[in-house]
Amino acid sequence: MAEFLNYMAWGPKGWGDEFFFAFFMTLKISLIAYGASFAMGLLFAMFKLSNSRFLRGIAGTYTTVVRALPEMLMILLVYFAVAGMAEKMLVSAGLVGSEFQFSPFWTAVFALAFVSGAFMTEVIRAGLLAVPKGGIEAAWAIGMSGPQIFRRVVMPQMMRHSLSGLGNLWLGITKDSAIVSILGAFGELLQTGYRAAAATKEYGYFYGLTALLFLLITILSLAVLHWMEKRLNRGLL
Repeated sequence: MAEFLNYMAWGPKGWGDEFFFAFFMTLKISLIAYGASFAMGLLFAMFKLSNSRFLRGIAGTYTTVVRALPEMLMILLVYFAVAGMAEKMLVSAGLVGSEFQFSPFWTAVFALAFVSGAFMTEVIRAGLLAVPKGGIEAAWAIGMSGPQIFRRVVMPQMMRHSLSGLGNLWLGITKDSAIVSILGAFGELLQTGYRAAAATKEYGYFYGLTALLFLLITILSLAVLHWMEKRLNRGLL
């Protein structure tokens, strides 16, 4: 037991500080990717509900392709192929120098957000469709502007209808954040668990600790989601 406690010491002789920072790095990756995927999901959901066949086609192609392929494959394609082509195009256009490279961290986060955005699109689209048209028409009748209607009428109701799906996607992103460990040394939980296990040969202990920390993120997330659900449902019978 004492040996295992020594493994979690703070400093060069233990892994306590490594796991502490890895926990928050996982949260950082997840939060940024979730925010970006929500923005992408909202945009493409509006494309899908647009009267423009062109915009509907773009959104439909995006969601179909991304959801049809394995998530890890899509992340690898975005990280290596799409980012590589974008770098070459920027260099060819003379906008950047020949040594230019996207930040590996931000590229990995964007790849995770790009994949999650396709699933987010469908969740938000369903939430938008569930908003009663009568409320929107009433808002127009009292003179609200389009942005005001979206912020005060559409978004609160869309969030209430979509919260369960949005919560599931958040939990999925926290787990998928482990995939970025194959793209580089970002110091998130799974990579830190692997390094600690490989260095000490205590695979069961450190992988078990990694699993418990992911479970802690889930428990905290469920508590926040429960609070949000109660807040969004205030005043409803």
